[in-house]
Amino acid sequence: QVRLVESGGGLVQAGDSLRLSCADSGGTFSNYVMSWFRQAPGKERESVATINWNGISTSYADAVKGRFTIFRDNARNTVYLRMNSLKPEDTAVYYCAAALSTRAMVAGVVDYWGQGTQVTVSS
Repeated sequence: QVRLVESGGGLVQAGDSLRLSCADSGGTFSNYVMSWFRQAPGKERESVATINWNGISTSYADAVKGRFTIFRDNARNTVYLRMNSLKPEDTAVYYCAAALSTRAMVAGVVDYWGQGTQVTVSS
């Protein structure tokens, strides 16, 4: 069973960078498509970035293209989100998610969620 734990969030200034990590202690990590979502106060949860099982295929929300990079290390059962040029509007709780296919992830059929990590970007 997948158990996802995020880390790496914090308080930064606009223009700074952060790297979020999401580690799976369950051991079947490489079977899953992984995504990062975020939810800002008063807003719906939105998909930020998705990566397929072997890391070859990635996709991003328009708001983060060119600034965020998703990558994974299946040997370490970990997916990462590198966030550069952070903006105040990136402030949110960031969640990682696992699904058995990209189609399922896009449809919101997520098998596992992490507990979330707060990212706050000050202006």
